[in-house]
Order: sequence, then C-alpha cells, then structure tokens
Amino acid sequence: MQKVQVDSITLSGISTRTTNQNEMKPETAKISKLWRQFDSTVTVDYQNGERVYGVYYDYESDAMGAFSVLAGRKASSNDDASLEQVTIESGNYLRFDATATASDDNARIQAVIETWGKIWAYFSDNPDYDRTYKTDFEFYKDATHIEIYISIK
Repeated sequence: MQKVQVDSITLSGISTRTTNQNEMKPETAKISKLWRQFDSTVTVDYQNGERVYGVYYDYESDAMGAFSVLAGRKASSNDDASLEQVTIESGNYLRFDATATASDDNARIQAVIETWGKIWAYFSDNPDYDRTYKTDFEFYKDATHIEIYISIK
C-alpha cells in the first residue's frame, strides 16, 4: 500500500449500479456481467498503450450502500455517443497492488477479489486514513498487474 496523489482522469465506458451484498451472490452480481459486456462492445487499443479502468463512484453512503461501477478507458473525442463518462476525482489515494498468477481472466478476477478483501480488512481495522467514498478505481496496468486506488481524506 502506498499513498499517492492522482490527477483527474475522464473515462468512457459502460456502467451499472450495485451493492457489495449483491456482488456476493452469483444470481444478483452485476460487475462480472458489466465486464463481459464491456469486453464485447468497447474497443480498447492495447497495442498503442490504451489501458482499462474500473471506477467505483456515486456512493450512496459507504461500503454497505449502493454504488455505481464503470468499466472503461480514457475518454476520447472519437468515443461512441452511447458510452457513459465519469471523471476520477483528483486527490489523495491509497494504492494497493494486485498481481495475477496468470494472464487469464480467472486469475485477474481472483487477484482483484483478494486485494479488495485486503482493502476492506485494512479499513475495518482502525486505519491510518479515512475513505472519502468519492471515486475509487482499478487500473489494469497489463495482463497480470492491477493497481487499486482508494480515495482518502
């Protein structure tokens, strides 16, 4: 974990609204469906350095309330009008690093789930920092390295 300053970034993609409680049950989970839809409908130019983000925003309250999730990439003037936009707010963040054991989707998903578990544990055990619940995000750096950023006061 490392404290970092993040500049604002506007992203384009597709979104859904959910809760952590819904994400714990396969029959009500929406985030995995969101990523499948994103992968099948949004073009990402990985060859020229474009990368993918998962942004958590519009928090109802805290980790127990509803929130929105956008699967996206940096916004471009060429974006399809059907894509939604969200801006990652500039500010202080804690960065948690996740490393998948392989470059396949299942390994990446497992690494992200494990890292979110560590994040929840950190913030439930009297952390040194308070979450702001403004914008949090995952940055998929490459096939096996993911950085998760949590906005803090």
